[in-house]
Amino acid sequence: MYELAVQFYRLVSKFKVPCHLKGQLQRAASSVALNLAEGSAKPSPKDRARFYRIALGSFRESVAALQLLEIHNAELSEITDKLARHLYKLCKALE
Repeated sequence: MYELAVQFYRLVSKFKVPCHLKGQLQRAASSVALNLAEGSAKPSPKDRARFYRIALGSFRESVAALQLLEIHNAELSEITDKLARHLYKLCKALE
């Protein structure tokens, strides 16, 4: 799943985005991968769950920005769908 989050970030970074959203979108998209990585190193399920929820929130923020920008791309849709499913299941598994 981490690799999928990295793909998501790299793909999102390729789109031309107005400067008022570019930084926010890139921070949110990078936060998905970064929080998955950090969460995986936490010893307790409670700590892992916290970072995985942050990753899910950052992912949803990224998707909202992409919707605001009306960015449509087949590859992006495929990665977004897969990543959404994985993040949701990961968070639910640790509840």
